[in-house]
Amino acid sequence: MERTFLAIKPDGVQRGLVGEIIGRFEAKGFKLVGMKLMTASRELAEQHYGVHKERPFFAGLVDFITSGPIVAMVWEGDGVVASARKMIGATNPLNSEPGTIRGDLAVNVGRNIIHGSDAVETAQQEISLWFKEEELSAWTPSLTPWIVE
Repeated sequence: MERTFLAIKPDGVQRGLVGEIIGRFEAKGFKLVGMKLMTASRELAEQHYGVHKERPFFAGLVDFITSGPIVAMVWEGDGVVASARKMIGATNPLNSEPGTIRGDLAVNVGRNIIHGSDAVETAQQEISLWFKEEELSAWTPSLTPWIVE
């Protein structure tokens, strides 16, 4: 079963949007297998955003993601990586469609509420960066037969 990494950023936590965002993924039928409220260390943030290290906005990304608590999560389901990206919307909320998380809840590219892995391989890397294997739960929701054939 495919997994993805999602993180509700400090602006989403501060604005009280955690429940609404989690509810969207639950309503879609994805399974939450890992979650923790935490403040990311600078080292963890730099590893997470390492692909942008040479970009001029790198320092700002690291400063922002470490500025307050985040909700780090691992979700599981068929096609969860691509589906989550569609649910999240474009990086710039001004380009996000209504009905997406960013389209409905965010207004600024620098405060866009949520991070989601962009590919299966990236998801695997990000999950292993943010979670130990023993922090992930293997379980079967009772609604699974109603969602998956």
